[in-house]
Amino acid sequence: MSRLPAAALVGAALAAGAAGYAVHGRPGLPAAPVPARPAPPAAAEAREGARSTLLVNPGDVAAWIRLSNAMIAAGDTAGAVEAMEVATAALPADVNLRVQQGVALVAHAEGEVVPAARLAFDRASALDPTHPAPRYFLGLAWLQAGRPREALGVWRELLAMTPPDAPWAEELTRMIGAAETMVALGVGERAVPPGMAPREEGR
Repeated sequence: MSRLPAAALVGAALAAGAAGYAVHGRPGLPAAPVPARPAPPAAAEAREGARSTLLVNPGDVAAWIRLSNAMIAAGDTAGAVEAMEVATAALPADVNLRVQQGVALVAHAEGEVVPAARLAFDRASALDPTHPAPRYFLGLAWLQAGRPREALGVWRELLAMTPPDAPWAEELTRMIGAAETMVALGVGERAVPPGMAPREEGR
């Protein structure tokens, strides 16, 4: 099974604005997506480059991920989702593509970790339990469900596994701080409505 370095996936997701969602210090509000980067002209160039690569080698996992991230950056999140449906249908056992499928679904849902995205991340986690991206998004799902304590449990475990120089370490630390602030303000002490809480890993 192929595996790109975690930095290539988590870092790309953050750069594309698909994973970096801020709470802005106001618990209870929906997460807000970071503005997409690169600018549309650069995204168009990256998209066409990835497409050219895939015409020659449709099994190039990195090119599929570049194509998806370029579409996300250009605002074509529906196209990014469709591209990853094609890619995962062709290469269903590739953890990198399952992660990117989840990233595209989150971007298309404007930052919400919807059930389809959770399914993609669960499948990625089943393929590689050590991959950091599914854990990051599980914590985000808990935070969006109004359960910062559960988010902290997941993210602190991920932080313990994260090298200090990992490109996502700063973002992860920032999100942990946001969740800690929410806990201090009493967010999550009330019950969550049925169907709102995300499933635990492995369930």
